[in-house]
Amino acid sequence: MRDLLQYVACFFALFSTGFLVVATWTDCWMVNADDSLEVSTKCRGLWWECVTNAFDGIRTCDEYDSILAEHPLKLVVTRALMITADVLAGFGFITLLLGLDCVKFLPDEPYIKVRICFVAGTTLLIAGAPGIIGSVWYAVDVYVERTSLILHNIFLGIQYKFGWSCWLGMAGSLGCFLAGAVLTCCLYLFKDVGLERNYPYSMRKAYSTTAVSMAKSYVAPRTQTAKMYAVDTRV
Repeated sequence: MRDLLQYVACFFALFSTGFLVVATWTDCWMVNADDSLEVSTKCRGLWWECVTNAFDGIRTCDEYDSILAEHPLKLVVTRALMITADVLAGFGFITLLLGLDCVKFLPDEPYIKVRICFVAGTTLLIAGAPGIIGSVWYAVDVYVERTSLILHNIFLGIQYKFGWSCWLGMAGSLGCFLAGAVLTCCLYLFKDVGLERNYPYSMRKAYSTTAVSMAKSYVAPRTQTAKMYAVDTRV
């Protein structure tokens, strides 16, 4: 059961880390919502904006100004949160790989490997926090901005809704939470299950040899009656 939980957590951690990285470096955090009126699809990401022609499929992208330039608060904070989530999720996934029983790292220390998995789970839980905050905040800000324009009858030509990159950020963050919960809560319940079988055969053999040697060298003390019987027999 412990091995199964490790593999399930590794599966979620792998895809969650990939989702977070892809979400951070793709360009569809915002997409135009007026498809019936537009002849092109416009996507805005955290680093550049791309326009795809609806007729010939030609795609052109324009990068934003330097990272030191003045940008909206939504963009700057989301960048920082997503990069933090990427780094933490990557570190948690690599740490989890070292804690798997199938990986030949510290094979004679099963308890240490369990602690490594616990550290990986804690890191993944922490990684999910900035990821979900950044992606949800970005989505809510886009929705509020669009709703306010509609309520005030303001038409700027293009209105946006949050796109698939934002959804990937949310999915990756939730996956980190799930993987971290499996490693910290569920795996803790089974931490003592199967640890004995992880000890190598040489250690078990040495232990059994030592036990047999101690048993052979042990001589039970004679009682007083046994001593008297031995003297009477010699006489």
